[in-house]
Amino acid sequence: MATRDQLLLSCEHGGRRVPAAWRASFRGAGPVLDSHRGYDAGALSLARALSRRLRAPLLAATVTRLLVDLNRSEGHPRLFSELTRGLPSRERQRILALQHRPHRGAVAGAVVRALDRGDRVVHVAVHSFTPVWAGTSRRTEVGLLYDPARPGERRFATAWQRALREAAPGLTVHRNAPYRGTADGLTTALRRRFAPGCYLGLELEVSQGHLVGRGARPQEMARLLADTLSRVAEARR
Repeated sequence: MATRDQLLLSCEHGGRRVPAAWRASFRGAGPVLDSHRGYDAGALSLARALSRRLRAPLLAATVTRLLVDLNRSEGHPRLFSELTRGLPSRERQRILALQHRPHRGAVAGAVVRALDRGDRVVHVAVHSFTPVWAGTSRRTEVGLLYDPARPGERRFATAWQRALREAAPGLTVHRNAPYRGTADGLTTALRRRFAPGCYLGLELEVSQGHLVGRGARPQEMARLLADTLSRVAEARR
């Protein structure tokens, strides 16, 4: 029987790096690489800060999601972007073998090793999102994505939301917003592999307005998220 929680952090969209082998496909793509479509701005720095504060392992990727989206399953229509979708099948398979599968395999392997030690795993995938989408400002500032059908995830997300609201009353914290927690993603894929009693998968979504640019206070956000996450995890013991 599992005896304790092992917190595991991942970051699927941490950078906008284009490996040398595929740079020819990205000529002139600088502006889109620098946009929210290229990567999750501020997510990697946040994930690293949480890892330091919580002393939790972090598995992070820095390849641009426009090469291949590490948070999409193989076969998903948006796994490849318009810049790589038209590459020959052999080349796309090479991208999967060198970029996509290693990251997802590393996260799954970390879960397996924790379970083999008799631990439960609380996996938090760290992401950020653009505060304005299709010309509309998003109300959500921090989103906690989870599967409502898994009681452990529902309780954890609810407790974390409550802790955040108590610690920062002016912060708008939503569950399963701005995206659905059951949409295709790494945590969704891992839920199919690991039972609810031993694996909790949550996706943390933070508005980029809190992480980058004028007025952002990323260190304060990292401290707030780490303190409340630690408190919620401690209460499970």
